[in-house]
Amino acid sequence: MNTKPSDISLKKRFSANFWILSGILFSVTLLSTLILSPTLVVMNASYQLGDIADKNIKAASDFFIEDKTATAQQREIARNTVLTVYDYDKSLSDTLKRQIHGAFALPRSVFESSANEKNPADLHSQIIKLKPEFEKTIGISVNTGAYSILENEKFSKNISDLITNILSKIMSNGVVANKDLLLRENDKGIALKTIGTDSEMVVRNLKQFYGLDQAKTMVRIVGEPILKNIDYTLVNLIVDFTQRLIQPNITLNRSETEKRRKNAEEVINSTLYKIQRGEMIVREGERITPLHLIKLAALKERAGKKQAIEKGIGTALIIFALLTITYLIHLKYQRKILHYQNKNLFFIGSIVILFLLILQFVTSLAQSLAPGTAFNISPESIYFSIPLAAGPMTICQFLGFNIAFPFAIVLSLIAAIIFENSYEFCLFFLLNGIMGAYWVQNCKERKGFIQAGVKVGLLNIVLATIVDIYLIDFAGFKLLWDWTFAFSGGLIAGIITAGLTPLMELSFGYTTDSSLHELANLDQPLLRRLMLEAPGTYHHSVIVGSLAESAASEIDANPLLAKVCGYYHDIGKLKNPLYFIENQKNGKNIHNKLAPSMSCLILTSHVKNGIELAREKKLGQDILDAIGQHHGTNLISFFYNKAKQLAKENQVVNIDNFRYPGPKPQTRETALVMLADVVEAASRTLEQPTPARIQGLVQQLFNKLFSDNQLDECPLTLKDLHSIARSFNKILNGIYHHRIEYPDKLMAGESKEKNGHTDRQPTEPPSDIDTADTDDGPSTLRRLGQS
Repeated sequence: MNTKPSDISLKKRFSANFWILSGILFSVTLLSTLILSPTLVVMNASYQLGDIADKNIKAASDFFIEDKTATAQQREIARNTVLTVYDYDKSLSDTLKRQIHGAFALPRSVFESSANEKNPADLHSQIIKLKPEFEKTIGISVNTGAYSILENEKFSKNISDLITNILSKIMSNGVVANKDLLLRENDKGIALKTIGTDSEMVVRNLKQFYGLDQAKTMVRIVGEPILKNIDYTLVNLIVDFTQRLIQPNITLNRSETEKRRKNAEEVINSTLYKIQRGEMIVREGERITPLHLIKLAALKERAGKKQAIEKGIGTALIIFALLTITYLIHLKYQRKILHYQNKNLFFIGSIVILFLLILQFVTSLAQSLAPGTAFNISPESIYFSIPLAAGPMTICQFLGFNIAFPFAIVLSLIAAIIFENSYEFCLFFLLNGIMGAYWVQNCKERKGFIQAGVKVGLLNIVLATIVDIYLIDFAGFKLLWDWTFAFSGGLIAGIITAGLTPLMELSFGYTTDSSLHELANLDQPLLRRLMLEAPGTYHHSVIVGSLAESAASEIDANPLLAKVCGYYHDIGKLKNPLYFIENQKNGKNIHNKLAPSMSCLILTSHVKNGIELAREKKLGQDILDAIGQHHGTNLISFFYNKAKQLAKENQVVNIDNFRYPGPKPQTRETALVMLADVVEAASRTLEQPTPARIQGLVQQLFNKLFSDNQLDECPLTLKDLHSIARSFNKILNGIYHHRIEYPDKLMAGESKEKNGHTDRQPTEPPSDIDTADTDDGPSTLRRLGQS
């Protein structure tokens, strides 16, 4: 046997490494446990307010419970006792005084310095220029009329004194921006904090303070005795200036108030009740009260903290045991799992995680939404709509029913944990998952998924009815709701399967019957290109596909996959089509001018080119495998013998350089393509292809491949080879059947070959078929293909 790396089989190359298998199992176990973690710790009994307890519940140990309502009430009381803080700006009045005196002093100094000047126009011009500065200093805008009055009065200090006097009396009383807001605190008062000092006082008489509008009104009242003997126009100016200069000096300090209230809340400790060991939490037959609910919630939380780790470990061990045992006693021996085992197990694990997430999401959604529905729908009714059957249906599409069946069992058992080990729901999801996979296994078109979903929906209605009868729970409209959700769950499962299938094909490189049907269409661009650029290869591939399809039907392989693999197995010849004999014209063989080693490289390169082209066109892993394996490690004997003839003395020709790189066929479909390929090619060289000659040729070629160990790594049996040979004989006899001659239609001097093909020229028999293989020796398959 050849032991170079290229001869290592795919089975060994992609065999299940122990650490990879362990990693997949541990990862699926860990993720499943994390998904199930919210439902691991549950009370044995869940009560609502007003329910009747069906058993006694005692405290297993001493613990404290917090009365959150009482605690919140105490903290609210403490919060409300905190006085609202207001800031008192005592310096604001002095600041306004300085502004007023400063504004009046500037123009008044002009009058004082220009007392001896006799040009009033220049003096007026200077005063007008000072108006912007006056407005900026005093802090308010002054119209031209008011400014003229002040100019006539020479900005008398008496006017500024009157304004500041009235303003001081108003401000000293206290002015607040929003008195309505202030009066809300009238019952308990406020904390008045003087800005810039640590001084603070409690004020309870809040009506004494002026609001902003009230303060403006008080200007005339306060100023009336002071302005008694002053001109009316000047009085109005003083009142107007004072009203506009008033600013609130008492403001709400929200941040300080909130800070003090939070501090007051934090001081209040939680209100706790001690529950002693053995104390009765609730007695059987008692009506559940709010206090009972508080105690039960505390008991549940305490139990959850204590048992979460133990239950998590227990759940993980259960899931790990389920997955491991299922693999060891079933999956390990399934042919579809063994081929690319790691990828297949990773795919199964991904489906487990995906549908556990869907299950947990819908369950949580049902528990949160169901109590608030107007139709009184129970969470159990919504559970029937969970499309868990889509998991086994998806698995069946890619790995077959034999894998989907145990998968449905494992998934339903894990799902039962979410439903608190409910036997009824475990059975419901188990049966609809198995039947969903059964109905979808022969789906050839996309609409088949929807039809399977409808069947699962109808089955769900029957199963939901059985569950309701078993639980004696079908009062009112519950049974109707259960039927509605059960049917929708089956229909949704079909839709999800239809949507997941192409996604999984792209993600994991699988090929389904639906995509194979598309690839089998001879109008596919790649096949049309093959027909135009390499017509000989195209016709050869079509016949190989037909031979493989017929033989696959005889041995219970996948006929559609075998046919499609036959169609595409030689697409690598598109790169150099004229280097292959079936595409050469006028009897010119390019290889006559090439060295044998170069010819061998060109011939073997079509395998690599075909894999690259198939990967570029995304034909799927099964077709890539067929392209890479359909020649196995066969010897190109013609060029090997030619190389030996041309070799010099003492020059050794390495036989390994004239073999295809492999690997050998790993599946029955790939082996069928190999057998059909060599038989179809060799059958073209037969002179007068009678049934006996065809049968002998098929037997010789099968013996050659068998004795060369090319079929060692595929699961074909001797019985399968007999059935394949018989199928090939039947097809080839149909292709090369004897035809009736029509002498009346022949021109003088013309004749037909006995096989009826005027375009077929007799050639030499295949030189690479060893006549020894026809003997009944110990290394041959006797009477192969005979009925």
